[in-house]
Amino acid sequence: MIFSGQTVPDKERVLLFANHRTEVDWMYLWNLALRKGRLGHLKYILKSRLMKLPVFGWAFHVMEFVPVERKWEIDEEIMRNMLEKFKIQAILCGLLFSLKALISNLSFEQKCIKSQKYAAENGLPILKNVLLPKSRGFTFCVEDLRGSLDAVYDVTIAYKHRLPVFLDNVFGTDPTEVHVHIEHIKLNEIPNTEDESADWLVERFRLKDELLANFMSTGHFPNEGTEGDLPTFVCLLMLFFCNWVYWCTFLSYLLLLSLVQILCRIELCLPFFCYQLWYTHARITRA
Repeated sequence: MIFSGQTVPDKERVLLFANHRTEVDWMYLWNLALRKGRLGHLKYILKSRLMKLPVFGWAFHVMEFVPVERKWEIDEEIMRNMLEKFKIQAILCGLLFSLKALISNLSFEQKCIKSQKYAAENGLPILKNVLLPKSRGFTFCVEDLRGSLDAVYDVTIAYKHRLPVFLDNVFGTDPTEVHVHIEHIKLNEIPNTEDESADWLVERFRLKDELLANFMSTGHFPNEGTEGDLPTFVCLLMLFFCNWVYWCTFLSYLLLLSLVQILCRIELCLPFFCYQLWYTHARITRA
């Protein structure tokens, strides 16, 4: 992983927001958290249905990720309670993704077309490398946590050659390089009102879009080398962990599938067994 931009001090309480193009973006932020001594304190905001995944869902609950339904009348109370808990614990390292959650039936290109169409209809910037952000949750988090945060960081993630998927991480084939650009933002730079905060966030993503366009033409972000390499032992440990998670998920899926098949067979055979029991009981009674 190649870091650039500004350095994040160790053990800060921060709010991060990042671009999100593939199912594994969020995993690379663990690398940053590990370097800063906050690995166990990284909290993600994600779709509630992801909390039901085999193995992963259990881990998300244990790590106190924040599930959202994408309906503000439901999500507001959930987020308020979770953020209050984080403030009491005095530990926070949060992450907000742009527009879409981790699993979708649409490719990034399809989402981008929809986002561009919405932007054109509403007089917003046409972005090519990121999606327009939804700002309500971001504004709520910033306002609720203003007295608890040390900083806010704008994180931009890019890959060389192609976007990785989960299996690439498991088998260590891709990506060959992950580039992470970090920009520090002072809390007093973020507007207090929802409308102004929304405009501010859209502008940040417009700058992020330009940054990614420059990366695609040059192959790197400006001011690289802000973080050193992790020890080999730590890298091997992280690789072992990713493989362990994958195989646990895969084997859990096979076990669940086998149980479902067994139950279906039992359900199909149950009427026949009941009839045999009734028939045998009737014969014994007559005798």
